[in-house]
Amino acid sequence: MLREYQQRTINELYAWFEAGNEGNPCLVLPTGSGKSHIIAALCKDALQSWPETRILMLTHVKELIVQNAEKMRQHWPNAPLGIYSAGLGRKELGEPITFAGIQSVRSKAKLIGHVDLIIIDECHLIGHKDEGGYRTLLSGIYETNPNVRVIGLTATPYRLGHGYITDKPAIFDALIAPTSIEELIFKGYLSNLRSKLTATKLEVDGVHKRGGEYIEAELQAAVDTTDKNSKVVAEIIKLGAERKSWLIFCAGVNHANHIKEALQGEGIVAECVTGETASAERDRMLKEFKAGRIQALTNANVLTTGFDAPGIDLIAMLRPTMSPGLYVQMAGRGLRIADGKTDCLVLDFAGVVEQHGPITAVIPPPKKGDKVGEAPVKVCDNCQEICHLSVRECPACGTPFPEPERPTLRLHNMDIMGAEGMDMDVTSWTWRKHISRASGKEMLSLTYYRSLSDPPVTEYLAVTHDGYAGEKSRRLLADIAYKAGVVLDYGTAELHEMAQTLTEGQPPSEIEFRREGKFFTVLQRTWT
Repeated sequence: MLREYQQRTINELYAWFEAGNEGNPCLVLPTGSGKSHIIAALCKDALQSWPETRILMLTHVKELIVQNAEKMRQHWPNAPLGIYSAGLGRKELGEPITFAGIQSVRSKAKLIGHVDLIIIDECHLIGHKDEGGYRTLLSGIYETNPNVRVIGLTATPYRLGHGYITDKPAIFDALIAPTSIEELIFKGYLSNLRSKLTATKLEVDGVHKRGGEYIEAELQAAVDTTDKNSKVVAEIIKLGAERKSWLIFCAGVNHANHIKEALQGEGIVAECVTGETASAERDRMLKEFKAGRIQALTNANVLTTGFDAPGIDLIAMLRPTMSPGLYVQMAGRGLRIADGKTDCLVLDFAGVVEQHGPITAVIPPPKKGDKVGEAPVKVCDNCQEICHLSVRECPACGTPFPEPERPTLRLHNMDIMGAEGMDMDVTSWTWRKHISRASGKEMLSLTYYRSLSDPPVTEYLAVTHDGYAGEKSRRLLADIAYKAGVVLDYGTAELHEMAQTLTEGQPPSEIEFRREGKFFTVLQRTWT
């Protein structure tokens, strides 16, 4: 029996197809929402409604193949399915439904033959370029059946350096997001996450990037030291004293092993899983971890997707990353519910919560080349030379610039769920007249700035709207104008004139805001 939101997902998918949409949709569902149950229901409904349908269910790890096949059997005990996975020692073709690992079938399109529907779990792993295992297989399948439809499922519909997985060139044409983390926590289907500031910080100063992500060798060299590992482990033990199941994300293989050894040195039952771990040994450790016989499990790049251990009640992030998708996948390991589990504590030693924001409002990474425009500049106080923001001394007179201050953006209590706001010190503001795309009515837009190199925060005041929204915005405008020391002519002034007057007023010294999708809600403004 499907949960209400799972059936809603299928209904919205069918409605998308029935609307005559071309191309391939992607279902966006939070980690722990039961994607395997939705996949099973889709397969069963397709086969029972259209018995001649041939379905290929693809994923990238054997654990997900097993999990998806097991849920299929639960929904349909006599389901006509086969499994094709070298890692599982099974190569079964010929059934109407085939659950397969992409590594095992990437070059076997002709062997697989005609397919009507392809379902891809963790589909954000498909690259935008026409290369890689998924692209190779799909090209071969299209040669046999040009009309094959592809349905993707993921919790993170974006890729570092590419933006959304629907940004062209792409396999997917639409994102369907029928539910949210907040809804599933409210209804008791997911566990709440808590986050706490840590005394130990793993800095990445001097670590270079390649392809938008930190270079692993340099990253490990920066964070994997005896002193830092000792401090991190001591803090995990202190803050996790009441926690039973710890999952620790590390910067690389050596780092993961060193953290494991440091934990063991403090009497903690700990093991380490990496890509180099033998399959049988990995299976043993994961089984014992889920059973509670191993308290702490360190890993390097292997337990971010497809790993289901509901009892995890502490996650330690020791792996700085530029990827919001990786951040959400790491945090998502703690979302599942379990008996006796009230929440999952996230210890962010790597600063990723503060960098990427709450997991309920992560901004996808920009596409490569999206950052355009003039480089930020600064002016030499000695000779007024205009210099690039990155230089440490004036190229004209040699006067050194002061060390840049660290960004002042901070989350209240490292609020990973986004229930509270984020603080930002304000240096200036700008008011403009804005035309609403939705209603066509005039509005006021207010943008707060911190520095040239930090992203601004913009809010909109619907001062010309009717009803509650307009009344609320007009009251807010009056309050802001009063605190900014501005007198407004509400009777005859045009909005652009009001905007000019307001821009000259005193901005708040600090705001508290919350990110909601592409937009911001300012919760509080403070004048000093």
